[in-house]
Amino acid sequence: MTPYAWSLVLGTVAGLADVAGALILTGRRRWDRAALKYFLAVGAGFMLAAAFVRMLPESVEKLPHAFFFVLLGYFGIHLFEHTVAPHFHFGEEVHPEALIHPSVGYLAFVGLGVHTIFDGVAIASGFIIRPGLGLLLFFAVLLHKLPEGFAMASVMLAAGRTPRAALGAAVALGAFTVAGVLLTSLFTQFVGYALALSAGVTIYVAASDLIPEVNREPGPGVAWAVFGGLVLFAGADAVVTTFGLH
Repeated sequence: MTPYAWSLVLGTVAGLADVAGALILTGRRRWDRAALKYFLAVGAGFMLAAAFVRMLPESVEKLPHAFFFVLLGYFGIHLFEHTVAPHFHFGEEVHPEALIHPSVGYLAFVGLGVHTIFDGVAIASGFIIRPGLGLLLFFAVLLHKLPEGFAMASVMLAAGRTPRAALGAAVALGAFTVAGVLLTSLFTQFVGYALALSAGVTIYVAASDLIPEVNREPGPGVAWAVFGGLVLFAGADAVVTTFGLH
């Protein structure tokens, strides 16, 4: 398949993981919050490794002023979360008492929607550059998609929405991921900018949203899980290198 086809297929798979995460909650299945935090920890480690080892070097190679756009992505998403969506804090959605007003659910949806668009941008940008980078970024995105869908469903339920509305919000997040792929594929000449911006967003989500949340879990286990994300990235990177995908 072409790089465009791969990015579209894997972007769709990543989007479906959002739906799967929501189904865990809306299907009334039991889910251990501690286990979810370990999953987040692994995802955070993998995302940071992908951003620093692959996304940043590739964006610098493609774009002379790449770090400016990395910072623009980082501070842009920070500004967005604290202005447009001021009540959104990843992970706190599992506390119903933290979400009193129904409008908060939609603010959280908008905040996560911006994240998921850049998930698709990251996957598509990677495949445009080389297949191996696209695969690594897909794995990085996939690792945090399940808890992302779970978080979106729980914030909607906590805001008084129905399970159907909660599931619908997660489906929309998945669609935004695919939209990010389509937008990037239509404007391949801007792939350097897209990769730099998505690197900044990835670093922000991992370091500012996920890491503080998992650090609330007592004991050294989550620290090892974050490190495990780095090991997982190294293993995935070794596999794609072995098969000559870089």
